[in-house]
Amino acid sequence: MGHLSTAELERHLDHLRAAPKVEGTLGLVVRRPAVRAREVVPEGVLDAEVGLVGDNWLIRGSRSTSDGSANPEAQVTVMSHRMVGVLSDDPEVQALTGDQLYVDLDLSVTNLPVGARITVGDALLQISAKPHTGCAKFVDRFGPEVMRFVNGRVGRELRLRGLNTSVVSGGAVRVGDAVRRL
Repeated sequence: MGHLSTAELERHLDHLRAAPKVEGTLGLVVRRPAVRAREVVPEGVLDAEVGLVGDNWLIRGSRSTSDGSANPEAQVTVMSHRMVGVLSDDPEVQALTGDQLYVDLDLSVTNLPVGARITVGDALLQISAKPHTGCAKFVDRFGPEVMRFVNGRVGRELRLRGLNTSVVSGGAVRVGDAVRRL
C-alpha cells in the first residue's frame, strides 16, 4: 500500500470540509476482537458498559489510565468516512486505521465541541475531551505524511484523525444509519 503525500492529501480538503454538519450517515463499522485483528461488519451493538459489543476495548485496557483499565473517554472511536476514503476505497484497508465507527459528518471542533452528543442509529454518544491522535501503527500503515496531515493545525481543527466518544445509551448501529448532531 503506497503512502499519500501532503500535496495529495491537501487536494481533498474541500471535500473533507464539505461533510454534513447536522445529519450524515454511518459508512463503516469495525470491531477489533483482538490486538491487530479487524472485523468489518454490517452492524453492531453499542453498549454503555463494553463499548462496541465484540470489540476488545474493555479487556485491552489503556496506558492512559493509572490502573491500566479501559479509558471511558475513549470507549468508541469515530473517524470521518470521507477521510478514510481518501486513504483507500477498500473497507478492509480503511479498517486498519483502528477506529470503530466511520461517519460522514463534520467532526470538527467547531461543529462537535467536547460534550456534544450525536446519535448513531439507535445509540447516543458523547464527544470526549481526550484527543484522538493516532499511534505508531497508524504511521506504519498510512505513512508519516498522513499522520502529520491529520495532526497538523487544519487536521486537528477538522479532527481528521477522528475523535473519542463514550456511550451514553446503547443500541444497534448499522451501515447506512443516520448520524445526527444533537
